[in-house]
Amino acid sequence: MAAGTVVSRATGLFRGVLQAAALGTGLLATTYNTANLVPMSLYTLLIGGALNAVLVPQLVRARVEHPDGGRAHEQRLVTLVLSVLGVGTLLAVWAAPEIVSLYTTDTPDHHAAYELTVVFARFLLPQIFFYGVYGILGQVLNARGKFGAMMWTPVLNNVVLIAMFGAYVGLLTVPETVAEITDAQVRLLGVGTTIGIALQALALIPYAREAGFRFRPRFDWRGTGLRKSADAARWTLLFVLVNLVSMTVVTHYATAADQKLPKAGVGFSSYTYAQNIWGLPQSIVTVSLITALLPRMTRAVAERRLDDLRDDLSRALRISGTVIVPAAVFFVAFGPEMAQLLYAHGAASAESAVPLGQMLQALGLGLIPFSAQSLLLRGFYAFEDTRTPFLMAAWISGVNIALATACHLLLPARWAVVGMAAAYAVSYGVGLLASAYLLRRRLEGRLDGHRLSRTYGKLTGAALAAGAVGWAAAHACAGATGDAFWSTALALAAGAATMALLFLLLARALRISELRSLPGLR
Repeated sequence: MAAGTVVSRATGLFRGVLQAAALGTGLLATTYNTANLVPMSLYTLLIGGALNAVLVPQLVRARVEHPDGGRAHEQRLVTLVLSVLGVGTLLAVWAAPEIVSLYTTDTPDHHAAYELTVVFARFLLPQIFFYGVYGILGQVLNARGKFGAMMWTPVLNNVVLIAMFGAYVGLLTVPETVAEITDAQVRLLGVGTTIGIALQALALIPYAREAGFRFRPRFDWRGTGLRKSADAARWTLLFVLVNLVSMTVVTHYATAADQKLPKAGVGFSSYTYAQNIWGLPQSIVTVSLITALLPRMTRAVAERRLDDLRDDLSRALRISGTVIVPAAVFFVAFGPEMAQLLYAHGAASAESAVPLGQMLQALGLGLIPFSAQSLLLRGFYAFEDTRTPFLMAAWISGVNIALATACHLLLPARWAVVGMAAAYAVSYGVGLLASAYLLRRRLEGRLDGHRLSRTYGKLTGAALAAGAVGWAAAHACAGATGDAFWSTALALAAGAATMALLFLLLARALRISELRSLPGLR
């Protein structure tokens, strides 16, 4: 799973670099990125959030408890999901202008950007249905213990988008403003992006068939146990809703910054690119652990093996921390250099990449509580408790919205979204403390806190010391060549190598045994 995720995220990062070269980091890019955000948001609201948190445990239980091994339950569930998403997709395309207006304001000065976002949205909203196909087939495979395909098929989507953005840059005149983009360019971006998601979804069909799943539409939903799934999903729907409210508020504020400084790279597109980099360690390590552990933890709770659940959570937190903690410090130390090296190309200038790097720094240390929070939530889901994660999400979103609003109102447009990135990190720190307290109570007052605190203390100390020395090495190499790109590359390479080597030496000296769980470090 981790290997598939690494390839998927690596190709996704390259896709993002090409996207920035094609569209830049300003208002033009924000019209596309905002429209591309909407399908995933609506899919998650309609059914996507419930798939991960509720339906996998239900599928696992059905395979154990039902006489037919859960086959009829799977078929009913797949039929229900596809029906909901089919209707939802049609309604979303029809209501595209109203949906877009939640994210960006239609004013006389910015009407062209609003209209372009609506056009992009109409092309991209059919992705809702294909996200659903990918999600439900992936969970059917996960319930059978087949995890690899869901991690690898996003590579197909990335390959399509790399080809699309490559064609956009190579074959067409790259526009710099909203007014300059042509209908042909809009169609290329809209159709190509949706085709990529469709291929990602449809590629799972042969894997599902090989795993023994046969789809037959079944609409006999009454009296078949789906009400239990729906009741559990109610809290998950509210969980998703409060997260979407928070994301919508931040997107609206970040888009406002783009409208004030349309070519400076200080708004939503830069924030999106920064979050894509920031989320790479989480996607590679934590998501792989979550996907593999959730069915196992669900069985442990069903059999009242709380010690096993506690051990699984503790080990996952400690193993993920060996990557997450140094990665978080790395982003703080080298955010600007990473942004300029990756995104200062084509339509994006070196100057417009600077705010992106500062957003990455502001997000930095928030990666630690964000990753840990994701793992702890799976402990609640293993108990089929979806109410507590909703309460945590409401608390986190409330803190995030309050801090983001303060940044929007009090900071100049140049710094407002950098402040919002820091607010996002702080809100997850608050949420982690509350989640750990509540889950500890569910686990009879024990969460292996002493061992976790000791491991994370050692990791943080080693990462901070290594990061400081790496930062000094990078700045010592800055300007070593006459070319800005190669100077940045040399500085980043020197800083990264120094930090990595020193971190490993310090971790071994501190006897952080979890490092042996990582490939190549045994």
